[in-house]
Amino acid sequence: MDPVILTRSLTKHFGHVHALDGLDLRVDQGQVHGFLGPNGAGKSTTIRILLGLARATDGEARVFDREPWQDAVDLHRRIAAVPGDVSLWPNLSGGEAIDFLARLRGADTRDAAYRQARERLLDVFQLDPRKKGRAYSKGNRQKVALVAAFAVPADLYILDEPTSGLDPLMEVVFREEIQRVRDAGATVLLSSHILSEVEQLCDRVSIIRAGRIVESGTLADLRHLTRTEVSFEASGIDAASAIPGAHDPRLQDGRVFFTVDSDAVAAALPAIAASGAPGLRVAPPSLEELFLRHYGSSAAETGEASETGLTRRARREAR
Repeated sequence: MDPVILTRSLTKHFGHVHALDGLDLRVDQGQVHGFLGPNGAGKSTTIRILLGLARATDGEARVFDREPWQDAVDLHRRIAAVPGDVSLWPNLSGGEAIDFLARLRGADTRDAAYRQARERLLDVFQLDPRKKGRAYSKGNRQKVALVAAFAVPADLYILDEPTSGLDPLMEVVFREEIQRVRDAGATVLLSSHILSEVEQLCDRVSIIRAGRIVESGTLADLRHLTRTEVSFEASGIDAASAIPGAHDPRLQDGRVFFTVDSDAVAAALPAIAASGAPGLRVAPPSLEELFLRHYGSSAAETGEASETGLTRRARREAR
């Protein structure tokens, strides 16, 4: 199967700062692919290159096997994009902005199917389309962009922190729309800081650090890098000593807690069962734990771009 998105050794430099430093990313058709990393890691720079809004310094980027910088106009008829901070025309109403964005993607806004989809989305996102753009809150500006994106069918959705500013109820609506377009055969690249959102939606995840992909795979593939927490009722931490592969035992509120490498859980289970393990709890590792494995101990490193003389514009693009 040919990939929808493919980058090889992709680089983008802003002066001496390497926002992307050999990025290799593959997104296959029909996937919801999570794209994770802190500010400064290179997520937004990658997305701008894929949308043809920025030109790579070196390397290769292909979208539908076409070069996004040269073929941006044609590609945008197949792509729906939502940024994390939406700006609207202040004197256009939300409905007018939605229709204008739809026409830019080649839609006939008089078409009955478009009107029906638009009305349904306005209803589920609880958006009043009569207000002017200048009157919308951040959350409502996001809703305008999301309605415009989902109202016109696309082959690829590129979403950069799309739920920024949305309340939890609207985040649920967003997840339902992602599931709907995936079921229709679309591909989604989802950049998000909401790890629970990524866990619920994504088939695969790529973690970017300092302009490079450091891990990529399904959630099941990546969880071998973390440890599973096990706990049961006990009077002392000695209860964990008979468990092979137990790490960092501690006693708290009458329970012994310890961790086991996730790929060694099966080997530890017989010993846990033999101990009786009253009140046994096994907590599989979350994506957040995986994320913190790469970033939690080196916050200073992830802030490196802000310390190297980037201009304000370059800082925004290097996010």
